[in-house]
Formats: sequence, structure tokens, C-alpha cells
Amino acid sequence: MFSKASSAPMPILDPNKVEINKSVPSIISADLNIEGNLVSSGEIQVDGTVHGDIRCKVLIVGIKGQITGEVNAQTVRMHGAIKGTVRAKSVFLASTARMNGDVEHESLAIEPGAYMEGHCKRITDASITPVLDSVRPPIGGRLANGVPKTALVAG
Repeated sequence: MFSKASSAPMPILDPNKVEINKSVPSIISADLNIEGNLVSSGEIQVDGTVHGDIRCKVLIVGIKGQITGEVNAQTVRMHGAIKGTVRAKSVFLASTARMNGDVEHESLAIEPGAYMEGHCKRITDASITPVLDSVRPPIGGRLANGVPKTALVAG
């Protein structure tokens, strides 16, 4: 039932070489519907539906993902649908993407077959609002950008 044991010793991991800052993306699964704003200092993957604004470092919209609201991120990769404004340093629309609204970008790539209705405006790096490394709201208060404490916070 069992094969011969391997004579090669298991490698020892060097704790100094392990990346500590690698984090798992926050995933909105296909069966999840969110009403509210999302704020994260990392990556958000949307495969479900979000009705609200999203502010993060990296946003990935899956093929079945749908967002209605304003998106502010460093990088946006769209395979699904966004209805609203997208403001990001780098924006990629895959062939399955459906964009209804304006896109403000520094870099924009659109695959053949992608649907885009709205204006595209090139902006400079200085005009893109950076995503804070720590975006946890104070208890009972608001975030620095005015998002109420009821907003969902991931990170």
C-alpha cells in the first residue's frame, strides 16, 4: 500500500526568507450579495455582487462578478461587470468585461470583445489617491476618507 520511503531529507525552511507581508485576498464569492462599501489595504476578488464603493490596492472582478459603485484602486483587473466610475493606476479589461461608466487611469489595456461604454481619461500618478496601509476605522467613528463605520473593512 505504501511505497518506499524517500531517503532524501525534508528541506529546512529558513525563517529569514519567508515573506511575511503576503496576504490572502478577500474574496466575495459568487453566492454573496453585499450592500455597502468595501475598504482594504490589500487585494479584493469579487465573484459575487457588490452594491457600494470599493477602495483597495488590487481589485479583481471575476467573470460572474458585478459591482455597482465607485472603484478606487492601484490595479483593477476586470473579467465581469462594473457600473460606475473606476479610478486606478492600471486598468485591464478582459474580453468578458462589461464596463458602464468612466475610467480614469494611468495605464489602460482592453482585450478585443470587452464592452466599454463611458469616457476614458488618462491621469498622472500624482492625482491618484493612495490606499492607506492601515484602513481600520476607529470604533464609533469614520475613516479618514469619510466612509462611515458601517462600511465593511477587509485586510
